[in-house]
Amino acid sequence: MATFTIPSQVARSKLAIDKMLGIDYTSNTANVSVSQSPNAQNMIRSEPGKVRKRMGYKLRAAFPARVNGFHELKGKSLIHAGTALYELPEGGKEVGNALYSDMADARSKSWQMDDKLFIADGKCLLVYDGETVKKASDDAKIPTLTIAKPPQGGGKEYEALNLLQPKFKELFASDGKATEYHLSFSGLDSADVTVRKLNSSGEWENVTSGFSCNKTTGVVTFSTAPEKSPVEGEDNIEITATRTVEGYADRINKCCIGILFGVNGAADRLFLSGNPDYPNQDWYSGQYDLTYWPDTAYSKLGTAKSAIMGYSIIENRIAAHKDENETDRNVVIRQGNLVDSEPAFPITNTIQGPGAIAKYSFAYCANEPVFLTNLGIYAITPSDIVGERFSQNRSYYMNGKLLDEANKADAYACVYKDMYWLCLNGVAYILDGQQNLGTNKNEPYSTRQYACFYETNIPARVMWVDGTNLFFGADNGKVYEFYTDPNEITSYNDDGAAISAEWETPDLAGALFYKNKSFRYLALQMAPSVVTSVAVYAMKRGIWSNIWNDNTHARFFSYHQLRYSRFTYSNDQTARTLHNKIRIKRVDKARFRFVNDTLNEPFGLMQIAVEFVENGNFKG
Repeated sequence: MATFTIPSQVARSKLAIDKMLGIDYTSNTANVSVSQSPNAQNMIRSEPGKVRKRMGYKLRAAFPARVNGFHELKGKSLIHAGTALYELPEGGKEVGNALYSDMADARSKSWQMDDKLFIADGKCLLVYDGETVKKASDDAKIPTLTIAKPPQGGGKEYEALNLLQPKFKELFASDGKATEYHLSFSGLDSADVTVRKLNSSGEWENVTSGFSCNKTTGVVTFSTAPEKSPVEGEDNIEITATRTVEGYADRINKCCIGILFGVNGAADRLFLSGNPDYPNQDWYSGQYDLTYWPDTAYSKLGTAKSAIMGYSIIENRIAAHKDENETDRNVVIRQGNLVDSEPAFPITNTIQGPGAIAKYSFAYCANEPVFLTNLGIYAITPSDIVGERFSQNRSYYMNGKLLDEANKADAYACVYKDMYWLCLNGVAYILDGQQNLGTNKNEPYSTRQYACFYETNIPARVMWVDGTNLFFGADNGKVYEFYTDPNEITSYNDDGAAISAEWETPDLAGALFYKNKSFRYLALQMAPSVVTSVAVYAMKRGIWSNIWNDNTHARFFSYHQLRYSRFTYSNDQTARTLHNKIRIKRVDKARFRFVNDTLNEPFGLMQIAVEFVENGNFKG
């Protein structure tokens, strides 16, 4: 009798993806890690290694012009829209009258000092006290140039001129004989010269008559010589005059970027730059006085053809980042010291790397300063070997798309809950500071890479955090607020529009890429919700097709969200496993995509698994 040998069944291979660590838009799809996606959008970390659909946003307020900035003081939120500054109204209220209406129609930044807020927009430095907004020059400090000054001139230099306003004071020690008192400057303004004297009680009183001033020579003449000081060793004559230097005030008013920094790293002075007339210069204010800008308190950093683009703080040092036109090292690091009791900020180090290209891209991700360049998002980080600092790439995984974006100089950055959001062209690129993916052989310029995410339909011109909530302002003048409750289904819409979220696997080619594969089984673990669904697609030989839809099995019952078309009796609120047999035969690889684009539906992915058999060599 003839016998037959039944061939043994080919064992199934299994591939489980239990971590999802963001996108990889840069590597070839064949080289993308199974834990990353070559094409995902509107997904974000829910917990390390897991992803969900991002929450959406709601309309918070509408202003008559594009949103240029957000500012906050004493619990009051201000919106810079167009050329005006408004209070952000409480929910449902109409936008009120502008607090100030002569700003530049450009982005603005602000810094708080004591109980006042200082706002720079490239047109005029403004100050807000919680009630009113006015030019900082209106109440700017009048510096005392000299003290212990004889009537004939000389004395001790005390303070420098204030760039922001033209008035100055000088203190004289009268000799009881001289009638002519020589100021340090000639060519005074036509504004009145004022005089005060120290009386016998040790108090200053105004002198309203008995003197004249030659504005051309800068000499004040008294009809009767002032008496000697009634207080031994004290100056007794104070003269205040005005001398305008053309362009002085604009050196400060035209600045638009800055940072708080001071001696020994204290945040007690404001550094300002961004003036297009002086692109490589910055200025620093007086200590705790942001209305005082000494005309001697400035630095020239590098060549004039390269502009300062932004600042960051590195330990107790300030780093000024220049653009890519700097031929030498383009990150200048300074340290604050006292030299002869005066503040000084000498250069201590310089760093060479790609130049910064976006003034509003500077922020801190995982406690390291990051900024946008033409080569991606870079960080300043110390070397573990020599203790020096270097500029290193942090956005390898999204550079494949980010570097192709237009108008990168217009990008705007914000950090929210350990994530660095970089917004431009209606999308957001995100670095996840909680997920460091380490070194990869394809990342020659970096020792650290963050998990990355990509979000669409984010028309943010500016973005900010107010309290615990994330906001953004758009070109259309609208201010939006992101939802914060991931368990609430109404959190999953963009101002009433559905959010299209998807996660795509890389090419799954098994252990031997040249073998025939037949994919037989697909499973995924989803986060449960009262409403959720998934559409599953497969790519076979370059063609996508829908292979599976499920809108019930990851749901649990809730009277609040009862839908008879998608009814379920389940009360199981644990993670759900969805699975199905599939038939994808005689391919060398396959790719899968998981989509949820339904209005007001959460969508969370936790794990993905496939089973397939390898049998014979792939023949094309």
